[in-house]
Amino acid sequence: MAFSWKLHSRPPHDFFLCLDVDNYFDIEHDPASIPEQGFTRSLPLTEKDILVTIFFNGDPEDPVFTIECDEQLDDAEKKEANRVLARILGTDLDLRPFYKKIKNDPLMQPLTEELYGLKRLSRANLFQDAVNRIIIAQINHKPTAKKMVNGVRMAYSTRFDTPKGTFYAWPRPERLIGADPVSLKQYGLSLRKGEYVVGLAHEFVSGNMNMEKLENLHPLHFYNTILKVRGIGPTTAQDLMLFRNRSDAWFPSHIDKGEEKGIRKWIIMSYGGDPDNTTDENFKKMIAHWKGNESLALEHLFVNWVLSEKRREYRSKKA
Repeated sequence: MAFSWKLHSRPPHDFFLCLDVDNYFDIEHDPASIPEQGFTRSLPLTEKDILVTIFFNGDPEDPVFTIECDEQLDDAEKKEANRVLARILGTDLDLRPFYKKIKNDPLMQPLTEELYGLKRLSRANLFQDAVNRIIIAQINHKPTAKKMVNGVRMAYSTRFDTPKGTFYAWPRPERLIGADPVSLKQYGLSLRKGEYVVGLAHEFVSGNMNMEKLENLHPLHFYNTILKVRGIGPTTAQDLMLFRNRSDAWFPSHIDKGEEKGIRKWIIMSYGGDPDNTTDENFKKMIAHWKGNESLALEHLFVNWVLSEKRREYRSKKA
């Protein structure tokens, strides 16, 4: 019989809103089956990897997750598992201050009504998020990108054989430092991406980068620190900032050949502005209602775009 426990989330939280966002899930996940069969994934504890299946009660106002695991965990392991789950599911994120601040925001207020209870899905830690982002960067075909990531996971992580099928954990830095970048080409990675992944592992194993410290850095300091890692550019650095278990973020200007190219461009255009002629002062005024909740606000914009694209594709196919 599976060992199980309850994990409460700060309301409101509607986990089922995440099921429409393919980017949140890995190759083994079928979002359509999750409401009935649960969300199965590995958790990296200090001493071992474990496999859990997560069930949501479907109540945004009283959100509770039931966690099932085939092995018995002691109190310390359960506490550690809950800490990892909090990052993955965003259970500690509080949407209420955000909702209060954006009541008069013409763009964000309608989105929060439509996406009431939305919290992003992340991976178990910053290293997993970074490995994923480096591998999938500039790969437009999502199934191919997920297959590449899964190949690395299969080769350098724990394998779980279960009645539901075979699952793989995510590689730990200490496993990847011994990888030959050339050997990663068999999973579709270029030599350069292989070097980036192995180099990233060395950054964490050597102590040059510390996951706990990076999770708690001010967004600006986080961005400037993670940007020093080879293979992590401005876009990936901003994405990794948003995956952290925090509500705040920072959106640096990214001017290329006289044009705004970064996330800031998307935000300004969403408000009907001109990205190439918006000063930093005007940008701050534009997102004044977001203050302290920038990460939450941007995730609503992103998920709204995902849903809009799906509706557009559906109408196109129907026509």
